[in-house]
Amino acid sequence: MAVIIKKLIAFVIILILVFSSLLTLSYLISLESQKKNSKSSKDDSEKNIIDDRISPLENQGLILEINRIRNRGLIDLIMKAGFSWKKTPSFTVDIIIDNLKYSNNPEISHNFKTWDTIGKNFRIIRDSEEEQEKSDIQISIFQKVKKNLIFSKNTLKEKINICYDYKTGRWEGDDYSWDNDGYGHYVGNFYEIWFNIYQTDFDHDAIPYWTEVNILGTDPKSDDSEKDYDNDGIPTTWEWKWGYDPFIWDDHEMLDPDIDGLTNDEEYQMEKWFADPFTQDIYIEVDGMQKRGLFDKKHILFEESEQIIIERFLRHDINLYIDDGWPSGLINGGGELLPYKNKITWDSGIITQFYKNNFPEERRGIFRYLVICNSGGKMEGWSGNTEFNRYDTMLCGNGPKATLIYQRAFSQRAQRLLMASTILHEIGHTLGIAPYTIQGNDNLTFLYDARSIREFIKKFKNYKEEWGNYKSVMNYLYIYDKKLVDFSDGSHGNNDQNDWEKFYLPFFEIENNIIIEPGVTPPAIDKVVNENITIVLEGWEYSKEISQDYFNKITSELKLNPNKYEVSVFIKTYDTTYPSNRNLRVYVRPLVPITGWSLIKESYLIEIKN
Repeated sequence: MAVIIKKLIAFVIILILVFSSLLTLSYLISLESQKKNSKSSKDDSEKNIIDDRISPLENQGLILEINRIRNRGLIDLIMKAGFSWKKTPSFTVDIIIDNLKYSNNPEISHNFKTWDTIGKNFRIIRDSEEEQEKSDIQISIFQKVKKNLIFSKNTLKEKINICYDYKTGRWEGDDYSWDNDGYGHYVGNFYEIWFNIYQTDFDHDAIPYWTEVNILGTDPKSDDSEKDYDNDGIPTTWEWKWGYDPFIWDDHEMLDPDIDGLTNDEEYQMEKWFADPFTQDIYIEVDGMQKRGLFDKKHILFEESEQIIIERFLRHDINLYIDDGWPSGLINGGGELLPYKNKITWDSGIITQFYKNNFPEERRGIFRYLVICNSGGKMEGWSGNTEFNRYDTMLCGNGPKATLIYQRAFSQRAQRLLMASTILHEIGHTLGIAPYTIQGNDNLTFLYDARSIREFIKKFKNYKEEWGNYKSVMNYLYIYDKKLVDFSDGSHGNNDQNDWEKFYLPFFEIENNIIIEPGVTPPAIDKVVNENITIVLEGWEYSKEISQDYFNKITSELKLNPNKYEVSVFIKTYDTTYPSNRNLRVYVRPLVPITGWSLIKESYLIEIKN
């Protein structure tokens, strides 16, 4: 028996040794194969490099532009009773590039006392080492905070670390391409910052020498910033920055990958004003109105109201920009003071005059138009159609009747809160929230046919029981609630909805599915005509088989939730007029009450097969 056990042990030991030898041999073969593949890959990479130099034509340097800084804290202060919202923040911007701290230089100081620095751009330049491949950048914001009645100290509020690549002109770190808050836009807990980084460049097209020579094949001595090699209407520099191939035609007049209603050609047009084709943007032009006389107050958008509105949308990853008189903006852009009119009703024709004469034609379809005036008539705020049946026009009254009777806003704080609430309500209409999509919106049925105060009270009580959970500025129960000033998030129970999930940003530029004529009262569901808008592409065929599967694969790239969209993928069959050799187009339609189709991507069928 002992002999048999010894033989078994010896056999097991032999097996272990053989198995170990095989594993070692396999590993060595695999390692050698990896070395060969790595060498082959490296050789192929080196073959593709035509010229590995970075700055042979110019003195290499780095430029950092700070285009705008906005403090996010006003909304939390003004929502609380008191006067803390009146204390404008003081802050300093500290910049370090490759260990060079610019605040150490007494001639360089970037101190601000404001909620928003828009129009106060500044830049820093760094002399880099020749042929340096990368630079480390740190942007810090220190805010002055009171320690006691006498002394204050600078407290660090934001720190952004970025690494810039001189070969590609791109950067990564706390901000990077296709992140959630946009490229060149950092959203922190206390501040949001818009910036740009680029390097010295011989031909001034902001495309680095290395990229032009080794990737694009363009001339590094010739400015490509306005050249359009593929004739798609968008120049090379913009396409390279946002990841499009400058030599392949893109349907920029239709592409809207972030589904905000701004197609790529419009995003390019708004580049100066922070537009990002992969992050949702809303643009509003606002004009005020002249005072009636010595004792009248200004009819303008309060700065605090503007900041409240911007912040509400930012907290849901939507960048909202309000032109209330942008520096270097259009001559008849935002911030105009229109001639005084005592009252502007929807159908009076006065708003049409302002729309036609004071709202630039080139902005229509990109901007919404808002007028701050003395009175909006029976309704002190409204939104409606001024051209065709597009809901792109809004009005907000801030005269005595609006502020003292309707809003009962007797303090400066209340006036700013309720102006913001009124404007949020009207913006909501331009985003597709309407009485015929949710009957808790603009519902005054409790006023209709009430023959006595007792009957009115009873109807109002019934209405409140039915729609009281819809806690939104879109509900007349809460539009003048100083403690809300927000859309609903859908968390309040029966008959509530999440407004943010029902918004359709392109709604302001499409034909409404209801015509509101004088005498029509909400909810007017019987007036709704739902046209079934389908995609018709001659020479293209809809593919049900690959639509949802392909969409699921690209949603992370496009920052879209696949459960909230219907998708249609079209494959080219015989379209010989299509300027591109791409044979696949992806359309999506948000699953919201008022919706439409958007082209979000063009691609190749082979990508799906692979």
